[in-house]
Amino acid sequence: MMSQKQQKNSSTAKASHRPVFIVDGARTPFLKVRGGPGPFSPVDLAVQCGRPLLLRQGFSPEAFDQVILGCVNVLADEMNPARLAALRLGMGESMRAYTVQINCGSGMQSIDSAYRSIREGSRELVLAGGTEALSHAPMQLKPDAVEWLAGLRNAGSLKEQARQLTGLRPEFFKPVVALKQGLTDPIVGMSMGETAELLAHLFSVSRHEADQYAVISHQRLAEAQTAGTLNDEITSAISPEGEVFSKDDGVRGDTSVEALAKLDPVFEAPFGQVTAGNSSQVTDGASWVILASEAAVQKHKLVPRAMIVDSEWSALDPQIMGLAPVLCMTDILQRNQLQLEQVDLWEINEAFAVQVLACLQAWEDADFCKSVLGLDQAVGSLNRSVLNVDGGAISLGHPVGASGNRIVLHLVNAMQRLGVKRGIASECIGGGQAGAMLIEAL
Repeated sequence: MMSQKQQKNSSTAKASHRPVFIVDGARTPFLKVRGGPGPFSPVDLAVQCGRPLLLRQGFSPEAFDQVILGCVNVLADEMNPARLAALRLGMGESMRAYTVQINCGSGMQSIDSAYRSIREGSRELVLAGGTEALSHAPMQLKPDAVEWLAGLRNAGSLKEQARQLTGLRPEFFKPVVALKQGLTDPIVGMSMGETAELLAHLFSVSRHEADQYAVISHQRLAEAQTAGTLNDEITSAISPEGEVFSKDDGVRGDTSVEALAKLDPVFEAPFGQVTAGNSSQVTDGASWVILASEAAVQKHKLVPRAMIVDSEWSALDPQIMGLAPVLCMTDILQRNQLQLEQVDLWEINEAFAVQVLACLQAWEDADFCKSVLGLDQAVGSLNRSVLNVDGGAISLGHPVGASGNRIVLHLVNAMQRLGVKRGIASECIGGGQAGAMLIEAL
C-alpha cells in the first residue's frame, strides 16, 4: 500500500486535474480474416463506424479539437489514417489528426492521449479511436530476393543483366507474411504465442484450463448476440458491393472443451498449451469513443456516460509480455486504494487464454506479489464472473490497433447495462508492455 505522504501527493495531483468524460462511442463488427483481403481497409473501417457516431451528435463534426487514431499495420496508400479518416468524416480541413502505434495498446493509447490533453486543459473535445485491417497485411519479399532485384535493376549492360538472371531462384517468389513477422519480437526472437507458452509453463496453466476459458468466451459472446446486448455498441459496416456486416462473425457458441482438445498446439508442438482455439482471432475492425471536458459537456449539452479516473502503463521483459497487465492494474489499484472486489467489472484483452489465466494466478501468488509487485501479500483472487462478461478477443477477435479502444467502450456499456459503477480495462502489448484504465460509470 502507499504511504500517507504518497496518498496525499496523489490526491493533490488528482484534485488539480480537470475531469474527463466519455460521452459516446461505437465500433464496427469484428470480422474474421478468412484467407484474403477483407472488404475494408483500416480507414474504411474507421469511417464506417465514425460516420453514424458523428451523425447522432448534436454538434458539428468540426467542433472537435483533434482526432487521434490507433493503427498498427498502416497501408502504404493510407499514411496517417487519422487524418484521412477525419477528412472523409467531414471534420474539416483544419482538423488536427495524428495516428498512434504501440502495438496491441494503440486503441487505448489514443484514448489515453486524449484523456491527458483534456485533463491538462489543452483540448476540450477529442475523437479517439483504433482501427486495423489485418486481412490487408502486406506480403514481403525475402531479403535475398530484394537484393537480387536490386542487382537486376542496377545491371548496366545486357551481359550484366543476363548474368544477374542466372541467379534467379524459385524461393524468391515465396513472399513473407508481414503479419507473421510483426507478431515476432525482434529483441527476444519469440512469437507472441511462444511468450504465452512461457507464461503457461511459469504458472502451470494447463491445456484443459485454457480450453475451458476459451469455451466460456465463446458462450458469453453468443449469449450477448442472442440477447441483443451489443446492438447499441456495434454499427453495421457496408461493403462497396452492398454486403452488410452487422455482428462479430468469429463466435462459435456451440464449441466445447472436447472439440477444442482435438486441435494441435500451434507454437510448441506437440506438448504446448496454446492452440488456434484458445488464442485471439485474427480480425478486421475499428472503434471510436468521444471524450469531452466539463466545459465541452456544458457547451454542447452532452450527457456524460462515464469518467476516466486513472490510467497507467507498464513494461517488463518481452519474453513474458502477457504478464504486464498485472503491473499497471496493480498500480491503479494501489494509487486509488482499491481492492479487487471493489472493482465491479473487468475487461482484460484475451490475447491468449493462458495469458489471461497467468495474470490472474500472478495476483494469487504471494511470492510473485512480494518479489515483483513489492507487496506484503498476495493481491487475491479475481471473481471471473465479472471478467469479460460478454466474451473477448478469443471469441470476437483482436484487430490489434482497435482492441484497446473496444474494451474501454464495452466496459462503459457493460457498466451502464448492469448498473455498476467502477471498472478496469487492460491489455498486454507485444514488446513487453501493457496499459490499463480505471473508469467510473455516470
